Amino acid sequence: MRITSLAIFLMLFISCKENKGTISIENEQLGNKNILIPEFQSIIDSSNVVGSILIYDLDENLYYSNNFEWSNKSNLPASTFKIVNSIIGLETGVIKSDTTIFKWDGEKKWLKEWEQDLVLKDAFQYSCVPCYQEVARKIGVKRMNEYVQKLNYGDLKIDSVNVDNFWLRGESRISQMQKIDFLKRFYNSELPISERTEKIVKKIMVMEETDQYKLRGKTGLSTDKGRYNGWFVGYLELKNKTYVFATNLEPKKAFDLDEFIKKRIGLTRLAFQKLNILK
Repeated sequence: MRITSLAIFLMLFISCKENKGTISIENEQLGNKNILIPEFQSIIDSSNVVGSILIYDLDENLYYSNNFEWSNKSNLPASTFKIVNSIIGLETGVIKSDTTIFKWDGEKKWLKEWEQDLVLKDAFQYSCVPCYQEVARKIGVKRMNEYVQKLNYGDLKIDSVNVDNFWLRGESRISQMQKIDFLKRFYNSELPISERTEKIVKKIMVMEETDQYKLRGKTGLSTDKGRYNGWFVGYLELKNKTYVFATNLEPKKAFDLDEFIKKRIGLTRLAFQKLNILK
């Protein structure tokens, strides 16, 4: 009993100190240092949403968040799975290259941007669901499951019935912490994929590039069983430093969907500003 208690104590041991509005919570057994940022919670509270912003300092092995309990909670990956879907599509040859074109079938779509032929980067950036459903069907259940396990990406439930929508509804789940782990391995070229695939996917993920930084990312939105859940994941590359991030939010009862969609990126930017990483 004493050995078990000691093991539990070591796993849960934290040391806390307050400093300029932040609280440092260190997991000494795992070597991770979690920094609780009350300012993150303030911007969430003032935005009619609930959830967590999780930012990881790659060099210092530091996690910043307003809610570490939420960041370990699993949700549907939604369209953030397009990162993985692109990787698997390229590795299997379903997606031939970055010049692959997804042909519009002429039918009306949920977004006007989907009603045109789209090259890979545009299909990714416009988050074209029909395009990536086609990719998933061509990959197939067997290969999709094999690659998801190979890439160690969350806990996804994939079968012949849901192969083209398992990331949008159903029982597939992944947490913010798991997203950070995956993106960290992706950034560090530690995934078991070709250099070509890695370069193409990193290229299509670029959302913004300035003299100061390069932002790569992907949003996601699910509405499973009437519950809206929104993601923004990726990484921010400065000249000498990189931060990996995963934001997961849910709206409160009364909300505007268009505004909620904007908040996934907007609140993440505000969080980087609170850390004095972005101006």
